[in-house]
Amino acid sequence: MLWEDFGPCVRVAGSGSTPKPAPDLLASDGDRTVAVECKAIKGEKRYFDYSELMQLKLFADNFGAEPWVGVRFDNLGWWFVKVDKIRKSKGQSFLVSLSRVKKEGLKFEEFIGKYRQKRLVK
Repeated sequence: MLWEDFGPCVRVAGSGSTPKPAPDLLASDGDRTVAVECKAIKGEKRYFDYSELMQLKLFADNFGAEPWVGVRFDNLGWWFVKVDKIRKSKGQSFLVSLSRVKKEGLKFEEFIGKYRQKRLVK
């Protein structure tokens, strides 16, 4: 999807299986570079370890990319959340939930810059 609608994209071999920080995907449209950790979720929430998100942020900062988590909820498509927007849960865990993603995340088309959604604040 990123290759077709955003720009060149590569899957990073060894992501999650190497002691070095590495995202699942790297993509760029020439102006913007993104490092994305991808997760498929069957329910409505997913917990992340602190180290998992910090490794993504460390890689992205050193690479000059934006750190994002891409989450595919069953039957709802892909949503993207910037690492800094993911809130701490209990202990050293961070939580990505469908309700929070709908408030602070971006649908795929918005993430790639096809449109910008104006959000109302309650």
